[in-house]
Amino acid sequence: MYIIEGNIGVGKSTFLRLVSEQLSDVNAVFEPLNKWQDTVYGKGLLTNFYEDPKRWAYTFELLTMICRVQDHRVEQEKEELTLVERSIYSGYYCFAYNSHEQGFLTELEWNMYQQWCSRIMLCKCLPPQGFIYLRVQPEIAFERIKKRNRHAEKTISLTYLKQIHARHEALLVKKEGVLPQLKRVPVLVLDCNQEFERNPAQMHKHIHAIRSFLMQTGTTLTPYQHQHTHSVSP
Repeated sequence: MYIIEGNIGVGKSTFLRLVSEQLSDVNAVFEPLNKWQDTVYGKGLLTNFYEDPKRWAYTFELLTMICRVQDHRVEQEKEELTLVERSIYSGYYCFAYNSHEQGFLTELEWNMYQQWCSRIMLCKCLPPQGFIYLRVQPEIAFERIKKRNRHAEKTISLTYLKQIHARHEALLVKKEGVLPQLKRVPVLVLDCNQEFERNPAQMHKHIHAIRSFLMQTGTTLTPYQHQHTHSVSP
């Protein structure tokens, strides 16, 4: 199992879809956004979090942790090559950590979340074979968010994206304060500042880098047939 990570707005779902279309070995597992957008008092929980993070941060982080743990435990038992969008690790080290730093979580909520998360990561979830980090400048991510114009994301600020970017860098590049077993997990960093969805040449470079990374980390792949696709996001 490999995990695709990256900031909001980088295009992880689109990227994962394109990879799975061009690499026949890949089983793609997408982030369960539909579960987080179910109606709560007339609004989606994700929308509630962005609009009132101090009220909804703990509820939202707990729900996403449950979803990610469920997916992680299912996928870690499979023998097939699986690429999972986001993980319990970015949920903890990036989003929940930032919520605590910004005062969205009380000390009690943060301590409770930490106790649950650390026990699960140590006892229930095996580390992935590798991380694939889609790295993008926060300013570019902000423009992509505005372009895709999702209702739940209308209140996301550039400041928030910069905070989440810094946490991804700490987790995946500097590996600051992470569990020892995570420090040993290899990370492929892809520069995703350039458009890749409608740029087959750029996407081909990413696919080539991913294939090399997967093979270097012990995964056997079938021969790659380069496809000139022009996919459009749903």
